[in-house]
Amino acid sequence: MKAPDFDYARPSSLQEALALLAAGEGGAQPLAGGQSLMPMLNFRISTPEMLVDLSGLPELRGLEQTPQGLRIGAMTRYCELEAFPDLAKIQPLVAAALPHIAHDAIRNRGTIGGSVALADPAAEMPAILLALGAVISLDGPNGPRDVAADDYFLGYYETACEPDELITSILLPKIEPGDSFGFHELVQRHGDYAMAGVAIRSSGIAPLAGLRIGFFGVADRALRVTALEDALNGTDGTDIAGALSHLSEIDFQGDTKITAETRAHYAGVALKRALKEMLT
Repeated sequence: MKAPDFDYARPSSLQEALALLAAGEGGAQPLAGGQSLMPMLNFRISTPEMLVDLSGLPELRGLEQTPQGLRIGAMTRYCELEAFPDLAKIQPLVAAALPHIAHDAIRNRGTIGGSVALADPAAEMPAILLALGAVISLDGPNGPRDVAADDYFLGYYETACEPDELITSILLPKIEPGDSFGFHELVQRHGDYAMAGVAIRSSGIAPLAGLRIGFFGVADRALRVTALEDALNGTDGTDIAGALSHLSEIDFQGDTKITAETRAHYAGVALKRALKEMLT
């Protein structure tokens, strides 16, 4: 198949890009790295009237270590994040997860903001943002605003970003002394979409404390289960059978390759393995 006809614009400023989106009245769609959008166009899953190419906006690129944490420009590519000096020390969870995200060719073109904007339920980055308590910065006709990751992912490819808004940056909060992290996903082959996965941040290990666990590849969006986190807080994380009962709060999704029941089982397996890796 081939993409439908559409108009194309490559603005040279953020304000010009926002004006194009506003004028499109929902018919204009931003183009970041294109690693998801271009296939969706070819299959006519997405049929915008105009593509607004953001590649000419240097203000949306770059990485900056601030007192609050690591700020990532929306148009920053995965490969640029991977190459950031001392990433494993500054953001250990991100450094551990990045090699599992798709393949080199996609990470060379795909952008962090593009992934967060798309909000694919099986993508790793949304769950990482949930685990870290990240903040997504948006800009639009009503001015800039910040949205906590907890409030950003709303449903199946649905987010708090309005059609006339753009993600400008993502803030990953500063890591504190004593923080620990875990990451695990179950895939058929490296780089495939996850059948289930988790990203974990804990402010303590003995016992676990302040847990934030982001699940991905299990439901209509990346999500947390706070009752599960509460059940694990204060424990050593080795006996989690009782806490796993709270996974019933997730509306697990089945598809042609895996049933909802199997996905629920995999979510528990991923959690156990991530905790084990974090605690050893």
